[in-house]
Amino acid sequence: MRMVGLTGGIASGKSTISGFFKANGVPVVDADIVARNALRKGTGGWKRVVAAFGQDILQDDGEVDRARLGQIVFTDPSKRQLLNRLLAPFIAFGMYSEIAKLWIKGCDVIVLDVPLLFEVKMDGVTKPIIVVWVDPSTQLQRLMERDGISEEQALNRISAQMLLDLKRDKADIIIDNSGSLQETEEQFRKVLNQVRKPLTWREFGLSRRGALCALTSVIVGVLVYRYIT
Repeated sequence: MRMVGLTGGIASGKSTISGFFKANGVPVVDADIVARNALRKGTGGWKRVVAAFGQDILQDDGEVDRARLGQIVFTDPSKRQLLNRLLAPFIAFGMYSEIAKLWIKGCDVIVLDVPLLFEVKMDGVTKPIIVVWVDPSTQLQRLMERDGISEEQALNRISAQMLLDLKRDKADIIIDNSGSLQETEEQFRKVLNQVRKPLTWREFGLSRRGALCALTSVIVGVLVYRYIT
């Protein structure tokens, strides 16, 4: 199985690329969706976060007010680190559960859409790594327009993540999303061809087909040995 890493920065356009993969039939495991599920009312993650941050972060229905929680953690690095520590085990379990489901289905190529790919060390299990990059001024402007926030608030959110230029330096593939959607899609088409190239022997061995082939070889070997002895 080939596990492709997809990451970027806030308002860089990573979700657009993730959507392109889905539209072209490539399964995507989205860490943001897994994280939202980990914070649903009554879950272990919800209980830990409410215990640490208090009832003030809850909506009337008992669900976590993600906007309120975001305001807290984006302005306080220590609380952001605390939140990450609290949710990390639940997110990791959710991610690997989704990967296991896709392995069982026999998927040869999947995409792991993880905003904090490098920060949580998932770059060690993904190859190639795609970074969706955008120039700083465009990133700032898009974030302000998208979320309707001030420049100061936008800068706080951007600075809470690893710099995009640092992520770009660690990437195997870079998609520059500073231009038009058409330009981005043209780049994606080339990336899609790279991602869909034949599996390496190692990747094949990690796939369900590879595991079945290995099991079949063992069974045949045992039967042949018994026959000739």
